[in-house]
Amino acid sequence: MRSPLESFRLRRIIIAYTVNRLGTWMGLVALLVAVFDHTHSALAVAALLFAGQALPALVVPAIVARIEASRRGSQLTGLYLLEAVLTVLLAVLVSRFWLPGILVLVALDGTAALAASALLRAEVARTAREQAAAEHGAPTVSEPEEPSAAARFESSAQEAERKANAALNVGFSVSFVLGPVLGGAVVAAAGSSPALLIDAGSFLCAGALLVDVYPHVEDAAGDSVRARLRAAWQHINQAPTLRPLLLVEAVAIVFLESAGPIEVSYAKGTLHAGDQGLGLLMTAWGAGAVVGSLVFARLLRRPLGVMLSLGTLTVGLAYVGYAAAPSLAIACLAALIGGIGNGVELPSLNSIVQQLTPQRLHGRLMGAVESITALCLAVGLPLGGALVALSSPRVAFLLVGLATTATAGALLGVWRGRPRPLADDIGPIGTAEALDEALPHSPIPK
Repeated sequence: MRSPLESFRLRRIIIAYTVNRLGTWMGLVALLVAVFDHTHSALAVAALLFAGQALPALVVPAIVARIEASRRGSQLTGLYLLEAVLTVLLAVLVSRFWLPGILVLVALDGTAALAASALLRAEVARTAREQAAAEHGAPTVSEPEEPSAAARFESSAQEAERKANAALNVGFSVSFVLGPVLGGAVVAAAGSSPALLIDAGSFLCAGALLVDVYPHVEDAAGDSVRARLRAAWQHINQAPTLRPLLLVEAVAIVFLESAGPIEVSYAKGTLHAGDQGLGLLMTAWGAGAVVGSLVFARLLRRPLGVMLSLGTLTVGLAYVGYAAAPSLAIACLAALIGGIGNGVELPSLNSIVQQLTPQRLHGRLMGAVESITALCLAVGLPLGGALVALSSPRVAFLLVGLATTATAGALLGVWRGRPRPLADDIGPIGTAEALDEALPHSPIPK
């Protein structure tokens, strides 16, 4: 099977995503520095993160459903153009610092960003699946005597989706490594406003690359946002593996995200490594995430549930390694290992959700995943801060690491307990979309 990256359309989508993520990291660094420099308040920084992540999470699924119901073109480009305008306004407000206005604009920008990310991830999977159909041909009603043809096509389509998700995650990981570094350099040299203007430029580039992407999805539920959300919620409740997997993964993400505030105290107070040590830890984690993305791309035949569990387990063990590390060098090694697990965990989760979901619901389910991640961040950050305040950075990392390890076991249990449909149960299939309907709950085992 050819690589889905041979598709020019898919390459454009991944490039747009990577450029956008680079700009987003630069913008985030600029805002964090500006807010802290003007307020000298950790509470103000927390409010900034809450406005950009937790508040948008409450409305993103509805926005995704509304955009998918619209028949107007360039809706995804419109979201990026909106982000560009909002970021230019943020550059103005940062220079004339007004915190309430900044928080409002960040909340609006975060809403557009999460919605665009969900739609783009769904489009990546759809484009990869369409390429698989073009290459191999979807099974048709003229093949009723060969129900296994549907299974063969689905296996090819799922492999294409996994390759596309792996490529997207490589872009995410590279931007995670380079974005904060570039953002810090630009802010140090020119200030926060120029960094935000560069961020706005990245949105314009992404919007131009995605101008022909059409996120409209036909749905039997109709064009009502409420009906579309109800259809997605019913699918989550009815899919025997999806709901417990999302619940356990949400708990895992809370513990994963709680490490942020612990890491600052750990690097500066426990290891006495200062800002440079903190930067080395973050760089090592980011480098590991790039390696993990490449590992995921190479292990296309491995069961996704096992990959998700192993990735989460590796992150948990890395946190335990932090707790035991006697020096910065050992801590950086643990960070590298944790980053590898992180780079495997994210694309595994997205691929599992896509495989357990009809294609017409991909956008809404990706929106749900983005919202769950953002809400878990809002819970995890104060949890990490509370653990440090009540104990010490080493004890906090030990507790978080053990809890993350436990969720890895629970994720593996959910995956092992999933139902396994037989290829012969699929029946005659008319199109790739009909195949989605025939397999709404569980993937064909690899």
